[in-house]
Amino acid sequence: MYLEFTKMHGLGNDFMVVDLVTQRAYLDTVTIQRLADRHFGVGFDQLLIVEPPDLPDVDFKYRIFNADGSEVEQCGNGVRCFARFVHERQLTTKTKIRVQTKAGIVEPELGANGWVRVNMGYPKFLPQEIPFVAEENEDAEGLYSLALAEERSINIDVVNMGNPHAVTIVSDVLTADVAKIGPQVESHVRFPERVNAGFMQILNEKQVRLRVFERGVGETLACGTGACAAAVSGMRRGLLANEVEVQLAGGKLHIAWREGDVVWMTGPTTHVYDARLDLRYFQG
Repeated sequence: MYLEFTKMHGLGNDFMVVDLVTQRAYLDTVTIQRLADRHFGVGFDQLLIVEPPDLPDVDFKYRIFNADGSEVEQCGNGVRCFARFVHERQLTTKTKIRVQTKAGIVEPELGANGWVRVNMGYPKFLPQEIPFVAEENEDAEGLYSLALAEERSINIDVVNMGNPHAVTIVSDVLTADVAKIGPQVESHVRFPERVNAGFMQILNEKQVRLRVFERGVGETLACGTGACAAAVSGMRRGLLANEVEVQLAGGKLHIAWREGDVVWMTGPTTHVYDARLDLRYFQG
């Protein structure tokens, strides 16, 4: 059975995008893991699936699978690519669409030259909304101390942007030990559904640098929801202005938020190639 797909990326955060509106396929965990392999498969950070919606007044259903085969709630770079994909594949003529995700409805709007602006919804901060196990003496509005190996600890803020994020401020993202600390935070016992670990360096009130160790993937070149979470964390603590530029290894995103409002993310997309493969080769 042949499966058509498109390879895309948002600032280097790369995706295999599959239209399951006009074609049919069953993709189990092992198949996804094999497709994600960068030596023997297609290679990607996430697999994005386009399906017909389950809800009224929604254009599409958007499903996201990490390279390890786990399904996640949201992917910010992915939703920008998703919006461009459905338009270029002529699944819709709209430039502004409503998309159903596991985390709720998002509304991407396609602009010029592959740029997409997305209403990412409302951020959540309460421990039970992350989810995060807070201790009795900790302030839900403040920072949390997270114990790590070798008797080390870091201070984190927690934000849910449709998926869970832990944000810590570092003096220099280039020298931050993301490879060592990232996996400890991602799978920390206090995050029952694991977490995306963000390391943010504040350059000034309108510019930050960010690295993200993503749940089920590892460090990526860019993370859209991670950029939203980091920016919002800085804004609500009075460290950043209401509109900031987030600099990631793969490029820049523009994030805007005001207290009590939704988060807006604007950034580029890249269509790399279209292809088809024999799915039987990847199935168990």
